[in-house]
Amino acid sequence: MKRTTKRRLTHLVLYAVLLVLAVAVALLLDWGRLQENFLNLNGLGDNLSALILTGVRNTLGYTVVAFGGGLVLAFALALMKLSPVLPYRWLATVWVEFFRGVPSLIVILGMAFGVPIATGWTPPGGPVGAGLLGLVFVASAYIAETLRAGIQAVPKGQAEAARSLGMSSGWTMTSVVMPQALRIVVPPLTNEFVLLIKDTALLFVIGLAASQRELTTLGRDLMTSGPTAGTATSLTLAALLYLAITLPLTRLVAWMETRQNRSR
Repeated sequence: MKRTTKRRLTHLVLYAVLLVLAVAVALLLDWGRLQENFLNLNGLGDNLSALILTGVRNTLGYTVVAFGGGLVLAFALALMKLSPVLPYRWLATVWVEFFRGVPSLIVILGMAFGVPIATGWTPPGGPVGAGLLGLVFVASAYIAETLRAGIQAVPKGQAEAARSLGMSSGWTMTSVVMPQALRIVVPPLTNEFVLLIKDTALLFVIGLAASQRELTTLGRDLMTSGPTAGTATSLTLAALLYLAITLPLTRLVAWMETRQNRSR
């Protein structure tokens, strides 16, 4: 038997097995019960409206604030890690390793409860501000490493050519090196943005007011109150809304990576 024929037969067998499994699952599942518990149509519009107007709005708002703050801080950390001044490199390394190694949940709890208890200082914005500050710190550690890798990926000849033209080191970094580095790191930065969208769900631990709830917390609360109480419909809708936000971003990352590979 030819190798190509054998490969085709193997593929047909695998497809057949997958089809049999799919049919078996379809026959065994109680679709009526699944629909009643995970996508109850009674009050579906009210749940969806609340999740979009409050949950999606707050989730995206928290993500933008955490990502923006983390990006600004990450720029400084990345430059410190590349600095010839040893104490700067130490400080940046300690910061990055600490916030990459500690769970985000602990950082959020520490900023919301630990810091006020230990120092008497409360971050601006109350519990939400403290939680967002924790996400900013965690995001800055990851983004700083991404930026550092992007800066180091720019050929050294670019900086050397700029310096030979009389440009200062600071001007060379901001006008020559950094724009090229940002083009390299856009895909991983978009991935970090997607991760932050999901990490905002951790803010539930600090206790959010009704108007401050993000998607996951609001979906959980609607399971016990509202038109679909006692079912997981609200969580299903929250999951679908997360996918509606993140899937376009992940597809954008894949497209950008493919475009970069082709240009290389």
